[in-house]
Amino acid sequence: IIEEVKGRECIIVSEIPYQVNKADMIKKTADLVNEKKIDGIASIRDESDRKGMRIVYVLKRDAIPNIVLNTLFKYTALQSSFSVNNIALVKGRPEMLNLKDMIHHFVDHRHEVVVRRTEYELKKAEDRAHILEGLIIASDNIDEVIALIRASSNAEEARQKLIDRFELTEIQARAIVEMRLRQLTGLEQDKLREEYEELLKTIEDLKDILARKERRMDIIKEELEEIRAKYGDERRTNIDIAGGDVSITDLIPDEKVVLTISHAGYVKRTSLMEYKTQNRGGVGQKGSTTRNEDFLEHLFVGTNHQYLIFFTEKGKCFWVRVFEIPEGSKTSKGRAIQNLINIEPDDKVKAFICTNDLKDEEYINSHYVIMATKKGQVKKTSLEQYSRPRTNGINAITIKEGDELLAAKLTTGDSQVMLAVKSGKAIRFEEEKTRPMGRNASGVRGITLADDNDEVIGMVAVNDPESNVLVVSENGYGKRSLVEDYRVTNRGGKGVKTISVTEKTGNLVAINNVTDEDDLMIINKSGIAIRMEVSELRVMGRATQGVRLINLKKGDTIAAVTKVKKDEDDIEGDDTEDIVTDENAPETPNVEKPSSDEEE
Repeated sequence: IIEEVKGRECIIVSEIPYQVNKADMIKKTADLVNEKKIDGIASIRDESDRKGMRIVYVLKRDAIPNIVLNTLFKYTALQSSFSVNNIALVKGRPEMLNLKDMIHHFVDHRHEVVVRRTEYELKKAEDRAHILEGLIIASDNIDEVIALIRASSNAEEARQKLIDRFELTEIQARAIVEMRLRQLTGLEQDKLREEYEELLKTIEDLKDILARKERRMDIIKEELEEIRAKYGDERRTNIDIAGGDVSITDLIPDEKVVLTISHAGYVKRTSLMEYKTQNRGGVGQKGSTTRNEDFLEHLFVGTNHQYLIFFTEKGKCFWVRVFEIPEGSKTSKGRAIQNLINIEPDDKVKAFICTNDLKDEEYINSHYVIMATKKGQVKKTSLEQYSRPRTNGINAITIKEGDELLAAKLTTGDSQVMLAVKSGKAIRFEEEKTRPMGRNASGVRGITLADDNDEVIGMVAVNDPESNVLVVSENGYGKRSLVEDYRVTNRGGKGVKTISVTEKTGNLVAINNVTDEDDLMIINKSGIAIRMEVSELRVMGRATQGVRLINLKKGDTIAAVTKVKKDEDDIEGDDTEDIVTDENAPETPNVEKPSSDEEE
């Protein structure tokens, strides 16, 4: 149970399996908290008394109860999985049965029981009816029967005379001879006739049961319902139909959020409205606080109700709902991603996509995931194959030795793919040039690298030929170019120049397709973020070095770049807002306006 106790959210356990020791479970949980395997628990209290058991896990203020509860299920005895080998004797031979087979053989067994029982009851009823027929004949001829019995010297002679006179069977004659005198009364004779008539009805009903299978199946159902009514009790585990209930998504606004992932694997979500728009060439605002030797590596925008699919360095795939990611301010460090997904300690998130729905069959069957690696491999797979991930993840792509996954994009199958390399070149080819593959495939060549030191830095799925290509270099320079400036070629070429790479600009680090309706968000490895309007950047030729987008401190470089759809509700600011910095940060140099010679 998740509820609030004394102003703090708590997970309350009032029932545990009988084989679980309460003290051991509390100690185990405490050890896991100390080992950082379970995050979000502030304290544990044992409030058990004579009325029953009660363990209270008090949560930290920023903890997500459902995630903590799932972690407890995973690492403690609150939930356990076990296998069952359903081996049973079927017609004298042992067989391994699944649930459907078990039900089938059980119904067959019950059917056999009903048939054999009915046959037995029918035989007993017919035997009794046969005797009653003889007794009724005797009662109708009682005076003659008495005279025959009195005239006989022994019981055997009496039986033989009755058989000869009334054409009775041996069984009927024996029953008449053994009949008591009280059965000669009129009342007893009426009872005999009533019993005989009832038996005839019973015999007719039993024969109908044996003749009709549907009757036998109805009897099986009725008997099972009687057993349920007699022995069934209330379920220990409730199964609720959530059709009319309020789901958690109904309680969370579907607002835009900025998601950031650091190099060390810390993730958080922040409301997009916290990032105010600034002019080009500003120094930005503090976008995140990072730990020692850590820096922000990924930044992207989604909405709370979307699904976030993670692709890791080892080619595994995981997904979570965006609202399940802990919320933090711009300056918070975030939460370790290992607390959200069951990623291996030596693995690392390298790519991700946000998608609206993973349950709609029509949607997932009409969309594809295009992945790119640093060595220029591309792979296209149907989104449907990633819609059922397991707790430990599923294989998304086979990564060759010396390569690693770089980016993943969601497409509809008719886009154009652009790959850019850090040496400043880019290639554009039709998505249909890459055929759909299975999850375990490694892909095909998308671009040929200039040398061993070159690598792919980004991928764009172009759906609108009217959009522009925006590239950013590591020293804060960037520019817009027309998509049409990049001719469509075959997959696997070397590409054409997209930015003039110099010592001043540094290598290429990001590529995006944008329009005037977009904003651009840039974040540095030091955590400084800036948000600017794309419309401030004029369209240039693809071979120029561009203009300064953000003024970097000495030794700082660009960590991530993403585009944001402009929204009327976004709060606009100016480039004079104060910057929150660390006390030990180096002094900010004077910012000069970019001169005209910064563009070539």
